[in-house]
Amino acid sequence: MNSRIKNTTVYRARLIAPALTVIVLCSALALTSCTRRPAARGSWTLDNNQRAQLADYKGKVVVLDFYATWCEPCRAETPRLVELQRQYAAQGLQVIGLNVGGEDDREQVPAYAKEFGIQYPLAFPDDELADDYLADNQNIPQAFVFDRSGNMGKRFVGYSNNSGAELERVVKASLTSGPQ
Repeated sequence: MNSRIKNTTVYRARLIAPALTVIVLCSALALTSCTRRPAARGSWTLDNNQRAQLADYKGKVVVLDFYATWCEPCRAETPRLVELQRQYAAQGLQVIGLNVGGEDDREQVPAYAKEFGIQYPLAFPDDELADDYLADNQNIPQAFVFDRSGNMGKRFVGYSNNSGAELERVVKASLTSGPQ
């Protein structure tokens, strides 16, 4: 009886190991393919009531940053975004801040821009755009880096010094790859 149980266990292990390998490989491929998805539909309203969408920035590397003025991690991230825009704008970078802080937060945006010396556009996303990007995780800040063709290269959820350094690395890599 023991040898029969042992044989059954070995047989099952031989079936499970390849199945697990296939699952791990498929998961890795799925995660890799998600990082290169095309831009979501939707648009945003700039402070001058102009409408814009990601397609308007084709040929540029774009960082869409979802933030709120009251969000402490967003406040920690903002100086790095300001510096990235200043340092890499001439090479084709465009940072766009998209406020998702709620109706009460809208009136705080001009003071926030002044406090941090923000020189990039601050806007309000349509519900459709916010839903497409934040549906699976509504934590902020969230920054999405798009290459010059409008394909998402990387998503950053939250902010730390490490993620800020990684954001800059991804931006620099995106600026140096593809057509100028």
